[in-house]
Amino acid sequence: MRSPQDVIRQVVVISSAVFAVIASFVGSGAAGGTPIQDAAGGALAADATLIAPATPAFSVWSVIYLGLIVHAVWQALPGQTTSERQRRLGYWVAASLVLNGLWILSIQFDLLPLSVPIIVVLLAVLIQTFLQAVQYRPTTALDAAFTDVPIGLYLGWVCVATAANITAWLAASGFTGFGLAPELWAVVVIVAATAAGVALALAGRGRISPALTLAWGLAWVAVGRLAGEPASTVTGVAAIVAAVVVLGVTVAVRVSGRSRA
Repeated sequence: MRSPQDVIRQVVVISSAVFAVIASFVGSGAAGGTPIQDAAGGALAADATLIAPATPAFSVWSVIYLGLIVHAVWQALPGQTTSERQRRLGYWVAASLVLNGLWILSIQFDLLPLSVPIIVVLLAVLIQTFLQAVQYRPTTALDAAFTDVPIGLYLGWVCVATAANITAWLAASGFTGFGLAPELWAVVVIVAATAAGVALALAGRGRISPALTLAWGLAWVAVGRLAGEPASTVTGVAAIVAAVVVLGVTVAVRVSGRSRA
């Protein structure tokens, strides 16, 4: 039965999506803000660290935002008002959108240290959202397309963004790696991202969307290191291997019959 709480939830998700989209325009420089790659002293630029993806990688945000807008509209339809699945997911999705906007604003105000806990919490919220979506499976193909796909794409990319953000903050704060080679640290971070991708494949029973954006980000890290600056063949090759592993494990889990979604 429809309740006022259901309508409030739908409005909150829509409002959060609007906030995130407005923040993204500011972060792109289109609304008078400073482009992310130029803000915070260029700490998040494509050539700032070994883990920074090449600039074209960030075009994936357009796809992610489009998916999230579609989801916000989908969950607001009358047929979704009393959906138990949307009840479980609604506020988690809204929280992720608000955190996304706050992260962009923290970078706009050159608060790079603040951006780290924000994106870590964002990642944790998205993991919980993803797990809820796995537990409460879609009942229709449209629900899978308009709910699971956007959440998965969002989560996979934020895994990469979190690694890049933390690395950028450490570099900007003067972290020297305890005397270890920067390439060694880069490979350690890539291995951690790979482990995250494998864990998502297993927890998600082979859902493809998180693997796609995670592998996309890793592939562009490889491009940045093999064809751009700072150059690092070791890091580039490690990123390529990681992208292949994430995609391969995800496909293997799916084909093995652990998922039919």
